[in-house]
Amino acid sequence: MKFERYGIGIAKGMTVTMRNLLRRRITTQYPEQKLTVSRRTRGNELVWNKEKCTGCATCAKTCPQGVIHIVTSVGEENNYNVEVFEVDTGYCISCGLCVEACPYDALFMAYAFELAKYRRSELVLSRDDMLIENKQASAYFRPEVDKDLPEQELLINRKE
Repeated sequence: MKFERYGIGIAKGMTVTMRNLLRRRITTQYPEQKLTVSRRTRGNELVWNKEKCTGCATCAKTCPQGVIHIVTSVGEENNYNVEVFEVDTGYCISCGLCVEACPYDALFMAYAFELAKYRRSELVLSRDDMLIENKQASAYFRPEVDKDLPEQELLINRKE
């Protein structure tokens, strides 16, 4: 009686294999093909607009990890000049509280997610590394940026 059921497991396994073999592929070959991430992504990088920044350091005060370091000096006409603006992305948890706290819309989350480095010291972003002219800002907490960004590309809805 055991011989009647022999091979049923193999047949079931082969039907699953054949069903998935004929299906459309949804795998992306990562280094060569990259998907467009969500418009509101919180990448592991900050984008800074130095024209809008007043040096109030509200972003540094609200950071739960304390990774933002700002040094300002009093300039002409009682305004602050930002001399040092550094973010240690090695400790950053990408929570976005600094972006939400900025009263002058000078800080944005970025699209970058490929920021692996070989040395810990390379993870500290200086003010020149974060300038808005060099990066693409995400629409996280900034809906006015949303219309200029590309449509999100999902694996299951991708058109080939």
